Amino acid sequence: MPMGHTATAEAGSGGLTATEHRLANGLRVVLSEDHLTPVAAVCLWYDVGSRHEVKGRTGLAHLFEHLMFQGSKQVHGNGHFELVQGAGGSLNGTTSFERTNYFETMPTHQLELALWLEADRMGSLLAALDDESMENQRDVVKNERRQRYDNVPYGTAFERLTALAYPEGHPYHHTPIGSMADLDAATLEDARNFFRTYYAPNNAVLSVVGDIDPAQTLAWVEKYFGSIPAHDGKPEPRSGELPEVIGEQLREVVEEEVPARALMAAYRLPHDGTRECDAADLALTVLGGGESSRLHNRLVRRDRTAVAAGFGLLRLAGAPSLGWLDVKTSGGVEVPQIETAVDEELARFAAEGPTPEEMERAQAQLEREWLDRLGTVAGRADELCRFAVLFGDPQLALTAVDRVLDITAEEVQAVAAAKLRPDNRAVLVYEPLATEQSDHADGDDDEEGADQ
Repeated sequence: MPMGHTATAEAGSGGLTATEHRLANGLRVVLSEDHLTPVAAVCLWYDVGSRHEVKGRTGLAHLFEHLMFQGSKQVHGNGHFELVQGAGGSLNGTTSFERTNYFETMPTHQLELALWLEADRMGSLLAALDDESMENQRDVVKNERRQRYDNVPYGTAFERLTALAYPEGHPYHHTPIGSMADLDAATLEDARNFFRTYYAPNNAVLSVVGDIDPAQTLAWVEKYFGSIPAHDGKPEPRSGELPEVIGEQLREVVEEEVPARALMAAYRLPHDGTRECDAADLALTVLGGGESSRLHNRLVRRDRTAVAAGFGLLRLAGAPSLGWLDVKTSGGVEVPQIETAVDEELARFAAEGPTPEEMERAQAQLEREWLDRLGTVAGRADELCRFAVLFGDPQLALTAVDRVLDITAEEVQAVAAAKLRPDNRAVLVYEPLATEQSDHADGDDDEEGADQ
């Protein structure tokens, strides 16, 4: 039987369903029908990210994300973009610590084209990978680093805090963008070996969501992906385990041309996929999730010492998650004043926990975000891949909100008391250069996001 093992377990929340299948070469396939609009989303997650890289070769996963758009055996140059966009579709790819993904949203009648394109580069990218494409995309990634990290206010904050929060040698110590030196050092043979190791069907999950015929879609998947050989040489990623609490406050002060002083911090929190992580998400939502949060009310509205105050969760499955605090000061306010107020609010929350109204609001906020993600075919396809790759079960994507709504106020208070402490954080303080401080005293909220 060419399709190999097929599992058809279904689960649902709000009427959403998904079916699972596996090809003989190990490719996992997840399908979810949704006939509301005549579009289909294709999402392919490879189980490779920056945590799989080794010292001296950081940035390879992200570089390879770019190389995957540089042509394959049947599709030359920029053809992948041209074919998808010419068919009325959209596409992109991103890289994180824990995965690399590629995705297209197509009119239903163009679904076969997207599947063929993804299969062609999975099966034959090496036929097109040469020195010219390597040098071209090396330059693109280096320029991206300059534009998004090195040459913008607070641009290196994500990289600096990550390096502080995870010790030297830890697989999450470096971010997906990689260093300039390592990008320069990467060779064509490095890229080829990376592809052979990680870009195999048995290291990937393919989800197709939307206005689809499941039988026809599976037939296309088998036709285009079924002959791609599996690869069994993937090494196990290094362990990301760390003590539950850092045990001290790590600190770095950066003097740069920034519009305002800033206090940023990363708190070590439980792994994604646990009740404790969901409880931490709720705690950070109450404390810093939007304009109704405690930190916004205290720092921006009441004290008027900050122009922005946020606290969010970077969920990670292979290492402790991180709670990201980001406060931009107002006027000439000094960082110690902000830090004292933050610690007062965190201590009060740890002692008292959330109010019933705060719990209801935070759970509603996370529920809305979950609905937003699953409400589009592209968002649902991505979530199905995420839970399949990181937790082994795509069905968990459809019930994730139930687990958040099941968390109690006591659990939220407990995780805050255990984790949101001064001895469990890495702190980054931005101080403007003297000339910048006088010229830009009013400040500006310039949020900096993680790399693709």
